[in-house]
Amino acid sequence: MEMIADILLVAGAIGAGFYCYILARRLSRFNDLETGVGGAVAVLSAQVDDLTRTLRAAQTTASESTTSLDHLTDRAENVARRLELLVASMHDLPDANAQPAMPAREAGAEPVFRRHPDPAGGTAQ
Repeated sequence: MEMIADILLVAGAIGAGFYCYILARRLSRFNDLETGVGGAVAVLSAQVDDLTRTLRAAQTTASESTTSLDHLTDRAENVARRLELLVASMHDLPDANAQPAMPAREAGAEPVFRRHPDPAGGTAQ
C-alpha cells in the first residue's frame, strides 16, 4: 500500500511540475513587452504621459487666452463708454445737413430768380 501511495505522490508531483512549467511559459508570453499585455500596458502608459503633457499645455493656453480675453473685454467696455459719451454729446450739436434759417421776407418783396452758370463751362438754358 505504501508503494502505491508513493507512486501516486510522485505522479502528482510530476503533474504539478508540468502544470507549473506550462503556466510559467504562458505568463512569460503574457508579460512580453512586444506582443503581450505587458506591451499593451507599456503603450498605454506612454499614451497617458503624452495626454498629461497635452492637457497641461492646453490648460496653460486656456489660461493665457482667458487673460487676453479679459484684457480685450476691458478695452472694449472702455471704448463703448467713450462712444456713448460721444454720441450723447452729438445731440448738442446742430444738424450739419439742415438748411440755414431763411430771413423773413419783407412785405411786398418780389422773388428773385437767377441762373447759375453751367459747371461744365457752357451756359445754362
